[in-house]
Amino acid sequence: MLTFNDILKLAKNGNKAPKKRVEKTLEEWKELLTEEEYYITRERGTEPGMSSGLCHIYEPGKYACVCCGTILFDSNSKFESKSGWPSFTEPVKDNVISYFEDNGHSMNRIEVRCSTCDAHLGHVFNDGPQESTGLRFCVNGIALKKV
Repeated sequence: MLTFNDILKLAKNGNKAPKKRVEKTLEEWKELLTEEEYYITRERGTEPGMSSGLCHIYEPGKYACVCCGTILFDSNSKFESKSGWPSFTEPVKDNVISYFEDNGHSMNRIEVRCSTCDAHLGHVFNDGPQESTGLRFCVNGIALKKV
């Protein structure tokens, strides 16, 4: 089971290699994504809290990267965090998410990105459900598509 200490080590020392890579120019991403999707995933934006319809969906299924389609999360790990963004306790595999130190906005956080295409997803915190991993992957709903 992945722990916050594991994530800190990955952010500092390097991430696990993904199964495959998808690389496109920024112009190619602009052609494929909506303006909002591009802003969130390519410019490291944040959608307004409670703005995503995915916040309140808990039916069985998987959540994929909106950019490349890589499956990132399973609905079994989704929970109501009351944070305003879809939240998960763990990714589906240990190599689908990459972790990076983020010291912007006068905060020390760990940014999470899709390891296949480097899409910014959100951040991970160590204030998730203790009966599970203790992790809270706080993800922009715009960066995900339910499949």
